[in-house]
Amino acid sequence: MCTFFFTFCVLVGALMCYSMHGELEESLNLGLTEAIRFYKDTDTPGRCFLKRTVDLLQIEFKCCGNNGYKDWFQIQWISNRYLDMSKKDVRVSDLVISYQDRLRSNVQGKYLMDGVPFSCCNINSPRPCIQQQISNNSAHFNYEHQTEELNLWMKGCRQALLEYYTHIVQSIGLTVLITWLFELSVLTGVRYLQTSLENGLRQGDLNSESDGWLLENGLMETARINLNIIKNIGKCNQIDTANNGDPNIDVPSSSIAH
Repeated sequence: MCTFFFTFCVLVGALMCYSMHGELEESLNLGLTEAIRFYKDTDTPGRCFLKRTVDLLQIEFKCCGNNGYKDWFQIQWISNRYLDMSKKDVRVSDLVISYQDRLRSNVQGKYLMDGVPFSCCNINSPRPCIQQQISNNSAHFNYEHQTEELNLWMKGCRQALLEYYTHIVQSIGLTVLITWLFELSVLTGVRYLQTSLENGLRQGDLNSESDGWLLENGLMETARINLNIIKNIGKCNQIDTANNGDPNIDVPSSSIAH
């Protein structure tokens, strides 16, 4: 019974490897969003490692941002330590004239711009990486940001990590599933061997042919019998108090009164 239960748990584990895709994607999305948001906090204890971690992530997995490189446009990823607040394009401005001005203005105390960290640069780009004023075609010679797919990594890190971990999880799930099928075949063969030997012993001749089976009774009947066995496991150690409620009534005295 325990062996079949263990085999069932192995099957459940294999199926879970294929059913956790949504939870994995949600966790990656939340984690990457928080990591990018705190990218600039290089002087904050507990967050100072995030910049290096995100940069290594984007370089290794050839990705940029959470969903794409435009995610960096929506946050301030440069620390205030490296911003000259005396400059006009850095100071807080309530006047937003155009899309470009909005990106370069300080919105709600955050310095936003259409730029990305260096780790977003595509190493296969035939030209020097353009990581500042990405949306401004006139700022760069012979440049069209809507067609320059080789300049930055276009894939978001969430998608890159999801593909990476999905491949690992599915490989593990396939391995576990194959292991489960092997265990099931072994258990089936052993069960047939056990029951056929029992029938041979009952016939008194182990060399004669005898039938074997997986379940002596029906499936529901077998499940009910095993359930009753589990329920009665601890009953053999219970004290019988049926005789006048005294558990020691049948225990002989070890001493004789004088």
